[in-house]
Amino acid sequence: MKSGSNLERVLASGAFAVTGELGPPKNSDPDIVRQKARILKGNVDAVNITDCQTAIVRMSSIGAGLIAQSEGVEPVIQMTCRDRNRIGMQSDLLAASAMGLKNLLCLTGDHQKFGNHPGSKGVFDMDSIQMLGMVRDMRDGKKFQCGEEIKGPEPRFLLGAAANPFAHPFEFRAVRLGKKVANGADFIQTQIIYNVDKFARFMEMVRDLGLHEKCSILAGVTPPKSLGMARYMKKFVPGMDVTDEVIERMKGAEDKQQEGINICVDIINQVKEIKGVAGVHVMAIGWEDAVAEIVESAGLLPRPTFDEEKEVQEPVAAPETIVVRGDADNMLAEAKAEAEKIIAAARKEAELITSRAAAEPA
Repeated sequence: MKSGSNLERVLASGAFAVTGELGPPKNSDPDIVRQKARILKGNVDAVNITDCQTAIVRMSSIGAGLIAQSEGVEPVIQMTCRDRNRIGMQSDLLAASAMGLKNLLCLTGDHQKFGNHPGSKGVFDMDSIQMLGMVRDMRDGKKFQCGEEIKGPEPRFLLGAAANPFAHPFEFRAVRLGKKVANGADFIQTQIIYNVDKFARFMEMVRDLGLHEKCSILAGVTPPKSLGMARYMKKFVPGMDVTDEVIERMKGAEDKQQEGINICVDIINQVKEIKGVAGVHVMAIGWEDAVAEIVESAGLLPRPTFDEEKEVQEPVAAPETIVVRGDADNMLAEAKAEAEKIIAAARKEAELITSRAAAEPA
C-alpha cells in the first residue's frame, strides 16, 4: 500500500467508498471542527478538509485535519496551488506526513479575485497536475522537486485529484483526467453530479482509456437544500449541470430539504450501477447532519473497518507510464489549445455571471 490510510484500504478491498467534506471555520475555534467531525464519524471512510475554499481565509486544512483526526475521523487534506510555491508545498507536506496525515487532494484552487482578499497575489507556481507529479516523486522516488534526495522518511500520501465531467469541452474531460492519473492520482473526486446521463457518457470515455483500472473514481453528490440553491447552481455556477428534472422535483416538494436528500440518494443509487465508479464523495458543507441519512438511505452503512496494525508495503520503484492520447508533441499542443479555450470560456463565464448578478433584484 502507498499510505496505509483507511481510505486506501477501503478502495483496495473493493468496497464502495464514501468520503465527506468538512469546511474549517473563519476563526480559530477548534470546537467547530470537532463538532462537524463527530457528526461525520462512522458515516464516511474519510473527510476532505478544504483549503480556504472559494479563496476565503479559513483555518488551515492541515491544522483542521489534525483536529478531525483527534476525533477519530480520517482527513483528506486539500492543498491548492494558489497560496504556496513549491517550497512551501513540500515543507507543509513533510510536516503533515510527520503528524500522521495520509491522504492528500491536489487542487489548482479558486482564483483569489472570487474570495475575501481579491487584491492578494495568487502564487500558481504550478498547477494540480504538476503538484501530483511532485508529491508522487517525493513518495515513490524519495526526492524533492529539484531532484535532491530526501534523506530519511519520505512523505507517504494516497494522492487524489478533482475532475469536472461537465466542463467545456466535454470530449476532453477524460483526456485531462488521464493526465492526472499519469502524474500519480490514486483517486479522483468529481464535480457535483445531477445529470447522471452525461456523467455516464463521461465514464464511458474514462473506460475507453482504461483509467478506471488505474485509479478509483468517486462520484461527487450534493443534496440541494432549497429550490433557490438548485436554481443558483443551474444559472450561476460554472461547470455545473443541474437538470430541469431536479428543479421540478424541488419546486413541487412540500419539504424541500427532505426532497433534496431524496434526490441525492437517488443519484447515488444510479451512479453505483455505472461501471468504474468506486464510491461517492458527499459534499454537504454546512449541512453535515444530512450525511448520515443520505448514506444510510443509500444502503452504505455500516462502513468497513480494518486492522490498524497492517503494515504498509514498499512502493513500486518506477511509476507506470500511461498513454492517454497520441504522441507527446501533439498531446502538448492539444493541451495548450485546450487551456487557452478554457481560459477564454472562464473569462466569458465570469463576465456573464457578473452581469447576471447585477441584473438580479435585491
